[in-house]
Amino acid sequence: MKLFVGLGNPGAKYAQNRHNIGFMALDRIASEHGFAPWRGKFQGQVSEGQLGGEKVILLKPETFMNLSGQSVGEAMRFYKLTPADITVFHDEIDLAPAKLRVKQGGGHAGHNGLRSLHQHITSEYQRVRMGVGHPGHKDAVAGFVLKDFAKADQNWLDDMLRGVCDGAGYLADGDTGRFLNAVALRLNPPRSSPSAASKKSVPEQVHAPVENDARSPLQRLADKFR
Repeated sequence: MKLFVGLGNPGAKYAQNRHNIGFMALDRIASEHGFAPWRGKFQGQVSEGQLGGEKVILLKPETFMNLSGQSVGEAMRFYKLTPADITVFHDEIDLAPAKLRVKQGGGHAGHNGLRSLHQHITSEYQRVRMGVGHPGHKDAVAGFVLKDFAKADQNWLDDMLRGVCDGAGYLADGDTGRFLNAVALRLNPPRSSPSAASKKSVPEQVHAPVENDARSPLQRLADKFR
C-alpha cells in the first residue's frame, strides 16, 4: 500500500493558489483513475483506489499547510506504513514553472508543509516537487504562493497535471524514471521531423487508368506519324 499526500490549504479561497498544486494533483488523479469519493478522515480528505499494481490512499490534509504533518502522521500510523511508503506532492519555488522533479528525503528548504512533515514522520519520504517559479525576493514568497495561478500558467499547469495522471501508476510501482518520462511527454511532446513533414506535404501523383487498346501494333505505329 502507498500513501499519496497532496499539500495545500482547505477552502474555496485557496483552491487555485500556487500553494495548492498538491491538492490539484490528487484531485486529478482521483478523477482520472476512478478513485472512491472523498471522505473525511485523519483531519483531512481521503480517497482510495488502485494505481499500477498497488493499492493507493490519497490524502489531502485539512489542517492548513503549517500543520500538515499531524494529518499525515495519523494516517501513516493507522495504515502501519513507513515514511518510505509516502509520496508528497507540493509546490516548489526553487523550480521554474512547468518543471517537475522527484526527490527522496532531504531538507524542507523553508517550506512550512514539509517542515511539519519532518516533525511528525521524519524526512525519509518521497517528494514530487512541482515547480511554480520564484517571485524574485524571499520577502515576497508568502504572498506569491498564496496567490492564484495566472492565466498565462494554465496551459503548462494542465499539461503537468495530465502528465502526473499519466505516470501515476509508475510512481506507485516505484518506477520514477517512467513517471518523469510521462510528465515530460505532456510538457514537451515530440515533434515530427522536418523530413517526415516534407514528405507529407508532397501530394501523391495520381495516374489515370490505362484503357484497353484494341489497335494492332502496325496501326499504333501508323497513328504516331499522323
